[in-house]
Amino acid sequence: MKRSVVETVLGAVVLIVAGFFLVFSYNTANVKSVSGYEVTADFSGIGGLAVGDDVEVSGVKIGSITNVSLNPENYLARVHMSIDPSIKLPDDTAALISSQSLLGGRYLSLEPGSSEETLPPGGHIQYTQAPQNLEQLLGQFIFSMQKGKDDNAAEGEAGTAKKPARSMALPTGPKTDAPETDDSETY
Repeated sequence: MKRSVVETVLGAVVLIVAGFFLVFSYNTANVKSVSGYEVTADFSGIGGLAVGDDVEVSGVKIGSITNVSLNPENYLARVHMSIDPSIKLPDDTAALISSQSLLGGRYLSLEPGSSEETLPPGGHIQYTQAPQNLEQLLGQFIFSMQKGKDDNAAEGEAGTAKKPARSMALPTGPKTDAPETDDSETY
């Protein structure tokens, strides 16, 4: 009987400590949703940006993505975000989709401009930049390297066709009147 009471108390302590760490990690990870005013932005591609991803200014979370949809008028991806009401963004703010690391994970980075006017609730961010596609960039790099090699090879072939080959043959022509020397004499 003593043993089961000790095991029960020890199990309860483990569960309390686990709960404490869960609450602590939730508060420090900044994963809670931000409720505030909504702002939209249109992108030519969102590259994996999803509902719930962070909206940051200078690396500080100020909001989260609330909805991603297709704008039927211009066929661009429309991103809806909720911004903390204490943050007033200038109306010339730029929105960029960035990667958290090479392994993935996206967030929306806002770069405030210098305008005196602020974005109203329900406002629209004009200046946007879609994320860089790593596979596309790598393909372009490899293609450009291959093209450079092909161009160099073609230049080398064209260069040999244009320039006559140099020979090491001695010139032939009339003999000169230079005196012949006898190298066989010894001193």
